[in-house]
Formats: sequence, C-alpha cells, structure tokens
Amino acid sequence: MITPIILAGGSGTRLWPLSRKSFPKQFSSFGGDKSLFQDTVLRLSGKGMNRPVVLTSEDFRFVVTEQLGEVGVLPEQVFIEPEGRDTAPAILLAALSLQSDPDALMLVAPSDHAIPDGAAFCAAVAAAEPAARDGAIVTFGIMPDRPETGYGYLEVSGAPKGGAISPLTRFVEKPDRAAAEEMLATGHYLWNAGIFLFSVRRILEAFATHSPDLIPPVQAALDGAKRDLGFKRLDAAAWAQADKISIDYAIMEKADNLVVMPFPDGWTDLGDWEAVRWTKADASGVMAHGAVTAIDCSDSLLWSEAEGQALVGLGLENIIAVAMPDAVLVADKRRSQDVKKVVDALRAKGAKQAETFTRDHRPWGWFESLAMGPRFQVKRICVHPGGKLSLQSHVHRAEHWIVVEGSAQVTVGDVQKMVFENQSIYVPQGDLHRLENPGKVMLTLIEVQTGSYLGEDDIVRVEDVYSRS
Repeated sequence: MITPIILAGGSGTRLWPLSRKSFPKQFSSFGGDKSLFQDTVLRLSGKGMNRPVVLTSEDFRFVVTEQLGEVGVLPEQVFIEPEGRDTAPAILLAALSLQSDPDALMLVAPSDHAIPDGAAFCAAVAAAEPAARDGAIVTFGIMPDRPETGYGYLEVSGAPKGGAISPLTRFVEKPDRAAAEEMLATGHYLWNAGIFLFSVRRILEAFATHSPDLIPPVQAALDGAKRDLGFKRLDAAAWAQADKISIDYAIMEKADNLVVMPFPDGWTDLGDWEAVRWTKADASGVMAHGAVTAIDCSDSLLWSEAEGQALVGLGLENIIAVAMPDAVLVADKRRSQDVKKVVDALRAKGAKQAETFTRDHRPWGWFESLAMGPRFQVKRICVHPGGKLSLQSHVHRAEHWIVVEGSAQVTVGDVQKMVFENQSIYVPQGDLHRLENPGKVMLTLIEVQTGSYLGEDDIVRVEDVYSRS
C-alpha cells in the first residue's frame, strides 16, 4: 500500500484575483464541480492507496476537513503547520510520522495541480512502484508540448517514453524562452511536476545525508505535536527552527539515486493564468469561463466569477481578463508570471482585495458582505447542517437576522428559540447570542448590522466548539 502525502498549505498569488491568501487556488474549482484539492484526494484514493496524510496551515484546517467530507474521504492524519517552511520540512515530517514502517512507500503530491486522466496517472505510479521499492527516489516528469518558461525541467539521458523509468541527468531551473525552445527541440527534457514516490527508509536516509540539520527541529515539532479536534498541531517553537527550503534544493539536486517516470497524459500546475488558458483554449486560442461573450478575440482568457455579471471581450488579443465581485484583472497574457506584482502593489496600498475575498469561509460555513454604508452592513450568512457559531457578543453593534432558507436555532441572552423561513429575530448590542443549524439543509439568512463599528474583530467569544480564541 502507498500512503499519499498531500501538501495543501500554499497560498499562491499568481492566479489573483481568483486565488488569494485567505482562500488559495487548491480549494477552488476550475470548471468542474470539485476543487483541485478534492480532485487530488480522489485521484489518490484508488486501489493500492492508504488513507492520505494531509499537511495544511492554521487558516485552512476547516476548509480541508469540509472538502474531504464532501467527497467522502477520511484522512489518516491532518497536520497543521504553524507557519510555511516550504516542502522539505513538510515531506520530512510526513516521513518521520511513518517511520514505524520504514519500507512503506510515500507518494508526495501538491494539491493544486490538474491531471485530467487520473487513471493514467495511477498507472504511472504503479509502473514506478518497483523502482521505489528497490530503493530509488522517483520523480515524475511531464512530456512537454510547448516551450514553457514557467516550469523547471528534468534532463534525462535519452528520449523519454511514457511508462518506462529514465535515469535523471540533472535539474534545470525555469529557462528563458530561447532555452525552453532549445530543450523542447532536443526531446531529452521533461517538466518537473514536483511529485515524488519513495520509501520512508530511503527519504530519511537522504535527509540524514544531505540535510541533517533539518531532522532535529522537525522531529521536535512532531514529538511536541498536540491533538486539536481532528487535527495534529505541530509544536510552533520547534517548527520555526527548521530551515525554509524546498525538497529540490534540500534533497533532489544532491541525491544520486533519482530516476524519472515520464508522464505523457496531461498535467498542469495551473501556476498562472496562461497555464489555465492552455487547459481549455478553443481553436482561436480563447478560453471563456462563466458569463462570458468573446467577439473576434484570439489567444485570450476571459473569466467571470461574479453572479449576475456579464464579461464581454471585443477584438482582444493576448489579453487576460478576470472579473470577480470585488476586483478585476486585465493584463497582457505574456505578463502572466508577473501577477504577483499586482498583489504586492495592492498590499502596499492596504487594499483588502490583495489577500481576502468578500466571501469569508469559516468552520461552520461562510458569509459575504452584500452592502455597506455609514453605521450599517448587510451580509448573507450560510451555515452548514450541524454548524454552530460561537457563543459571543458585540460591543459596538446590534444585529437583525432574517431566515430565507432552512431553520435556525437562536440563543439570545437566556432565551433559545427556533426561527424558520420568513421569520426574523433581533440581537441587541452587548447581548450574548449564538446561531446554530440543527437541520439537514443549508441555513441561509440575511444579517443587517447597525452600530458605530462593524469590524470582524468586534467579537467577544465566550464558547466555541471549533477551539478558536
């Protein structure tokens, strides 16, 4: 059996405004009914696979469990990283947690990649398994179909063939256009997918040989981990002592037992909007998503996520246009790798769109702001079945709740009552209150806040089932 190690803590910015720090791309859907994270979990839940070990951050722990529950996958373990330390400490941690069975195989996979043919990928993993059991570290290389400058490359000694292990000659950093075209022409280079298969024994030996300084702090973080609800929270002080370094730099570029499994059946890391466009571009090179109309456009991406918003492109060429409810990106597609600069500029201005959405995900569901003005704010709040907000009060505001779908169990002061569709309740300023969804369908309500201050930090939590402070 192979244990999938799923890395789900990243917060990439190159797909802004769809992907942001508060809700990154791995938890979003790109045209299907499941998120990239859910697709990854399901792809690695087939025959021969153990339950997955997931590594994520404090901010995403409840999103992870919610999305796992939606696809019916029970994880072996969910580790919470106190802070991001890159991939090497994360992979070492997973290996240390499995060292009671040193010959067990680990399949390390990012959660934000798209692989359309999951069955073909699992077949490639099965073909790579004998090499991993014989002591090799297997990395998966993607057969390139264009001179991509956004990916690192793997050089192999001969022409790679899908399903057949190739010796690895060297790693190549992201090239410029001319170098990428030259590498594509030779036929001896593969894209580096950042997916690995190896035994617990071999990867621990590799760390001991090439990055021994990582082992003590990561082992201490694991030894000091505490159970928190359904998660295992690593010791923060020990984890902070681990170097922030990728697995490529820490191990892969130094190890001498690496081989490559070529994979020709489709893959993308969706690392920027140009990579997204390539996934579903039509004959004119246009990808359209959502309420989009493209007239006389070519080699462009038009993406709309906002309800009731129509995005129209007329005579566009080499353009990326992404419309969200609170932000719009319009860019030259040749600058798709530079979208991070947009986020940096907005962050420097203090714009909340740099990192957060109008929709805020919480362990019990989500809410979004619909309208805001002096001394008032209107929100839509959706609570999952069984969801329960904290018992809390507000110093500066009162609230009016109108139930529009489902039924709510409401506590205000010493009074508890059921509130059904088309009914409302008033929560006075300063009163202790709680909202729960005891039903089996989503609870949706409209909240009108009134008061002198309406910030999210005006919450005094008295009791919380999700262990939030």
